[in-house]
Amino acid sequence: MKNKEVIKYITEWLKGYCETSKTEGFVIGISGGIDSAVTSTLCALTGKKVIALNMPIRQHKSEFDRSAEHINWLKQNFKNVESDTVELTAPFESIQKALPASIQDFLTMANVRSRLRMITLYSFASHHKLLVAGTGNKIEDFGIGFFTKYGDGGVDLSPIADLTKTEVYELAKELNVIDSIQNARPTDGLFADGRTDEDQIGATYPELEWAMAYIENMENYELNDRQKEVMKIYTTRNKANRHKMDPIPVCLIPHDLKK
Repeated sequence: MKNKEVIKYITEWLKGYCETSKTEGFVIGISGGIDSAVTSTLCALTGKKVIALNMPIRQHKSEFDRSAEHINWLKQNFKNVESDTVELTAPFESIQKALPASIQDFLTMANVRSRLRMITLYSFASHHKLLVAGTGNKIEDFGIGFFTKYGDGGVDLSPIADLTKTEVYELAKELNVIDSIQNARPTDGLFADGRTDEDQIGATYPELEWAMAYIENMENYELNDRQKEVMKIYTTRNKANRHKMDPIPVCLIPHDLKK
């Protein structure tokens, strides 16, 4: 991949979209992971206003610290970057108290965290006339649907959604993203125990990228046992999360019924 050219292309795309939409810049949630680090840096390169938010909810300390470190790096390198830390643990706990305990399973409450952050991002976006920049990569957004509907999936534009995780890491190196983020194992930051994406999914991003390429290119060769397992993980998640990736279905009423 031509990293410098890709960085320039995305930066110009972001700048152009911002100007066309007559907004002032971008707001982005910083998770301490590679995707938000690369996306926020690309947004900063536009020269437009950028607000980087750290939004802890009972956050694992290493995730919070990496987020803070990256935000400090951004502000040192880009004068157009501002930041804020919005502590969301108390609002999250208020929601917990309001909801019936019987529906508070682990995944449901993880998704509540993501949706609470989306509300926060759009509050800043509305007040400052900014766009919410999404941080999903190609595997997450179009492969296995590894995002929360109306949570981290609720964004205005997706700068890196045509890049695989491996390609995102390439850009991170080119952009000199801090080592602590480049070396960290990917995590969505929605669980207090700090579990990684691989822990949740059961496969690494390179394995998932292989599965996506295998299907897209209609390759036909005998798979080994691990490849068969990865393919099952990929196809199962792709099918189960298709509702996230497809447009919202609309019930179209036949014309003769509306007369």
